[in-house]
Amino acid sequence: MTPRHLALDILLAVVNKGESLSAVAPRLLGRIHDSRNRALAYRLTLDTLRHLNRFSWIRDKLLERAFTGKDMDVALLLTLGISQLSDPDLPVHASLNETVEVAKTFKKKPWAAGLVNGVLRNFQRRQEELTAAANKQDTLFFSHPQWLLTQLQQAYPNQWRAIAHGNNTPADLCLRLAPRIDTADYLAQLSSELNAHAHANLPSAILLNSTDITSLPGFATGDFSVQDASAQQAAHILQPQAGETILDACAAPGGKTTHLLELSHNQAQITALDIEAKRLERIQDNLTRLGLTATLMAADASDTASWWNGQQFDAILLDAPCSATGIIRRHPDIKWHRKPKDIEQLVSTQAKLLDTLWRLLKPTGRMLYATCSLLPSENSEQIKAFLARTPNARHCPLTLADSHDTGFGTQFLPTDAQHGDGFFYALLVKDDDK
Repeated sequence: MTPRHLALDILLAVVNKGESLSAVAPRLLGRIHDSRNRALAYRLTLDTLRHLNRFSWIRDKLLERAFTGKDMDVALLLTLGISQLSDPDLPVHASLNETVEVAKTFKKKPWAAGLVNGVLRNFQRRQEELTAAANKQDTLFFSHPQWLLTQLQQAYPNQWRAIAHGNNTPADLCLRLAPRIDTADYLAQLSSELNAHAHANLPSAILLNSTDITSLPGFATGDFSVQDASAQQAAHILQPQAGETILDACAAPGGKTTHLLELSHNQAQITALDIEAKRLERIQDNLTRLGLTATLMAADASDTASWWNGQQFDAILLDAPCSATGIIRRHPDIKWHRKPKDIEQLVSTQAKLLDTLWRLLKPTGRMLYATCSLLPSENSEQIKAFLARTPNARHCPLTLADSHDTGFGTQFLPTDAQHGDGFFYALLVKDDDK
């Protein structure tokens, strides 16, 4: 199993079978034991997915006829090869020859190796011409589907280009240090090759090059968690206090749950829900590693009759199901899997969760609505509509560095200096006199 062969297997599952990269990668990456080769396979996968429509368009320009379904393995291998040859940091010889070697493993397609070799060499000769032609189309130049590019252009007329570029730029690894860990002391333990540095705006956050987190100092003893900088804002906004009852309504994988517990010195009484019981196992693993305690329940947050005991909460974190258009730089398959009709269904689900969970909040209690979306329909427009139909809900404006005030919540973009994903937050307080 070579890095190119593994990258192709992942691409086949994601592109041909429609599986999510976050589900496929953990399942398949273990086929390679060497960490460097495993990292290369994942890098090749991400690079190809980031520019999938662009490289596929170039591939088809180099073919006499389009591939049929039974030969999409060859088509994807060509796309993977073009992706590699477009990367100046990868050796051309290895990219070409090892991709051809993968084609030789297609036993029932003896013609594949010759075709792959010929097409990729033709791409080398015509690369400048084909690249220039692709750059004339916005969807190919920015490597986004038209519907999403259009929505970004409408929502962010001055920033959509930077957002699209940010979506195609690999993200830093961001750690959240446990409260007991001194940031300067921890940074001193890290290799200079990781280019680690403290986050400018967030306490206990550091940024570094991607690496095997299990090899970092203090992983087993709970000295840190992996959590994006924008996602770390949630617990700081909600400000959990010792003794408070807090609901984390859509909790998996548990980063915000554990952060809330850390900020309350493990003294908040947190109920963490997730609709999938399997995902709760990961939350429990993180709780155990960090030495924290929460009540975990497998339940649909909107079906309160199945899990709620009737006691209202002091605070609720609603990290709502969303389009995930703010985390494309980490999950580039989102661009190609998400469809416009999905947004309508998600907006409906979000509204239902807001209305349902609001009843579970104590008077004067606070709810933090959060998404990792960039789309106003899921964010500011969702909150505006909720406030219009909820007389006892009050919006509390937030002042957060490197964020954008929408009037009905605060938006982080994947272009911001704070080096975080695209995230939206709206803090709502329940008035007790209405």
